Amino acid sequence: MEEEKKKICGLYMRVSTDDQVREGFSLPEQRKRLECFCDYKGYEIKDYYEDAGISAKTGNKRPEFDRLIEDLKQGRINTIIALKLDRISRSIYDWENIMKTLEKYNGDLICVNDDINTTTANGKMVSRIMMSVSQNEIERTSERTIIGLEGAIKKGHIPARAPLGYKHVDKK
Repeated sequence: MEEEKKKICGLYMRVSTDDQVREGFSLPEQRKRLECFCDYKGYEIKDYYEDAGISAKTGNKRPEFDRLIEDLKQGRINTIIALKLDRISRSIYDWENIMKTLEKYNGDLICVNDDINTTTANGKMVSRIMMSVSQNEIERTSERTIIGLEGAIKKGHIPARAPLGYKHVDKK
């Protein structure tokens, strides 16, 4: 029977300001929960990676996430631990690239609250399904926001600065 590799972990924490307001995912709270999980499992924590105020949408630069992936590639860590899958990404495209990187460098990803573990075929499948749901949530929120803004503008409410040559009067 193959011996299980020792988990040398990078703990990844991320918040956007919306996440903190909506779900109370402060960086210190995420850190505390992840440390407790690693302690319980007997995993070694190698380093902490925190991106504050950065969305997980495609194209956003997340310096600490980039450093985390580089540490995985360099063999400094072999397991990424995050609280939830949406802390890592909310894009199917990005997720597939992350999965390829994990496979190429023999890395694992564990999402504590979502019970995601990419060390199994079922864990990979569930992560892909959950990523699809997460991306759908972002796209639906975007649609609702656009509809809401269009409705506000039609009623004369300008949600930002008034265009050049106009001024706001009574929020209109």
